[in-house]
Amino acid sequence: MMNNLKIVALGGGSGLSTLLRGLKKYNKSITAVVNVADDGGSSGKLRTEFGVLPPGDIRNCLVALSEEESLMSRLFQYRFPARGTLSGHSFGNLFLTAMSSILGNFDSAIANCGEVLAIRGRVLPVTLSSIVLEAELKSGKKVKGESKISEVEEKIKCIGLSPMSPPATPDVIDVLKNADIIILGPGSLYTSIIVNLLVDGVVDAIKISKAYKIYVCNIMTQPGETKNYKLSDHVTAIEEHSYDGIFDCVVANKGTITENLMKRYEKYGACQVENDKICTKIVEGSLFSNEIYARHDPDKLAKVLVEIITSVLK
Repeated sequence: MMNNLKIVALGGGSGLSTLLRGLKKYNKSITAVVNVADDGGSSGKLRTEFGVLPPGDIRNCLVALSEEESLMSRLFQYRFPARGTLSGHSFGNLFLTAMSSILGNFDSAIANCGEVLAIRGRVLPVTLSSIVLEAELKSGKKVKGESKISEVEEKIKCIGLSPMSPPATPDVIDVLKNADIIILGPGSLYTSIIVNLLVDGVVDAIKISKAYKIYVCNIMTQPGETKNYKLSDHVTAIEEHSYDGIFDCVVANKGTITENLMKRYEKYGACQVENDKICTKIVEGSLFSNEIYARHDPDKLAKVLVEIITSVLK
């Protein structure tokens, strides 16, 4: 049953690729809809120099949906040493940029890279327009650029895009309308999740869709972007940029991370997201990986999502 479902996951950053890495073991019809507002690191450099959409998050999603142990997937993630003209660039980012130039458009480049990596599913940029993320802070100050917004220490009031309401990639609207399951998150609340909802047609397509809609909340807060945010604050922020009751279910972490890990995060002003009361159904699970970061474990997260989806479809 799971293998035949049309699942659409929206996001960006490491959160979306983590979700895909676990969920691909249960489903071969996953479509990843990826944020393209990144302006930092290798992606930012290639975006400035060659006028392409930022390839980093898209590359990570392509690799996440591929056979992880394959030589090609390892090659795509290879990052050149911190010296010389290729310093900081990953091979996959350069490959996508070159393919875009050869084929004349970025969506064709992604599709062909997907064939090279033999991915399970599809990867789509949320828009093919070059966009800049803008944030208005509680003080009224405005900040431009995803990389700068992620570093602000003041609370974010709202975010927007320049140009306003860029058109969604046509296939994105179709897959959302026809999806069985739509998943948002995990990932940076404003710069990875909400940014996708600002693209013209995305929110309307989600609202029209008969899909079961799930939000996967982050395990930890992020300094500046979601400092001291509780679960309800995350949901409220998304609803303010879309519509009330957008989710049928919210997945949240249950349990406390290790004391040493907590101390490491506290140094940067981050803490665990508190699961307070919300109107939407909450499903809790022990989701964090036993690593040096308090991030979602792909397999643990996938197991919880599969249990939710299976119970809904009974």
